[in-house]
Amino acid sequence: MTSLDGDQHPGRDQPRGLATEPPRYAERVPLGRSGVTVSRLGLGTSPLGGLFSAVDDDQAAATLDAAWSAGVRYFDTAPHYGAGLAERRLGHFLTASGLPRTEYTVSTKVGRLLVPGDSAPGDEAFDVDEGLVRVRDYSADGVYRSLADSLERSGLDAFDIVLIHDPDDHWEEAVRGAYPALARLRSEGGVRAIGAGMNQTAMLTRFVRETDLDCVLVAGRYSLLDRTAAEELLPLCAEREVGVLVGGVFNSGVLAAPAPGATFDYAPAPETVLRRARALAERCAAHGVPLAAAALQFPYRHPAVTSVVLGARTAREIAENVDHARREIPQKLWDELDALGTEGR
Repeated sequence: MTSLDGDQHPGRDQPRGLATEPPRYAERVPLGRSGVTVSRLGLGTSPLGGLFSAVDDDQAAATLDAAWSAGVRYFDTAPHYGAGLAERRLGHFLTASGLPRTEYTVSTKVGRLLVPGDSAPGDEAFDVDEGLVRVRDYSADGVYRSLADSLERSGLDAFDIVLIHDPDDHWEEAVRGAYPALARLRSEGGVRAIGAGMNQTAMLTRFVRETDLDCVLVAGRYSLLDRTAAEELLPLCAEREVGVLVGGVFNSGVLAAPAPGATFDYAPAPETVLRRARALAERCAAHGVPLAAAALQFPYRHPAVTSVVLGARTAREIAENVDHARREIPQKLWDELDALGTEGR
């Protein structure tokens, strides 16, 4: 059987910083050859930046506290998430709580500068109005400015990992501007690890092949419904000792609950995708396993994958994710899910 659990589970009453044997999902593991460690389960903060619907300060703080109490020690954020709101909330939680800096790992991203301008609730899917607009900038100067702004917003002394964010249409600027700037910061000790985060595999594969990245964050392309990353990206990362962070394991919702109206890649799921997701859910139900648990644990089966990064907007969602991470999954179910394959993608 496969699970990500251990013998002990630190609860909300566990004193912060107390040494104890962590559950496996909270195990700190090396991120490639970078020397950075991340917990096997990470928290993505885009929902705390108001993705799709607003989250108030108290709810955001409770969510972060629940993640910490559960043993999560890797947090991913970005200026894009709520036009800086997620960075501010994460940084405030980590610094105001007095948590030891050596006990957690934080990544942020570069590629979108925030400048004053008119924005409206729902701008770029975030239900916030921060009076800021996003401007794409993958230049070296843009990297330095973005990081300086992120440090000021978050109140952190440094970021452990910095990722080039969604450079899909900006390869030349990213590889000639952002990447050399990050490599220089890494060599000077300003950041500990550098990488790229995208919703596609082709350009991530090119980054790994042509540059010296420490890690990649691949979203939505290594899931029960879409295993594209296994074709080239994951084998290459294993060969180059590049850490792999996997996001989007629910493909934006359909693998959490394949009901009418579910979303796939942030759009209404086509009927063909819904049918495939329901077939996966039926196989899981036959073994008494929630589809979401299999979706969460699926990426860990590949040896190149270091951590799975899940977004959450409430403490209850944190608890549900932890329950899914702890679930025992029989090998027979994995065999059946593999047999269904990814036909129809």
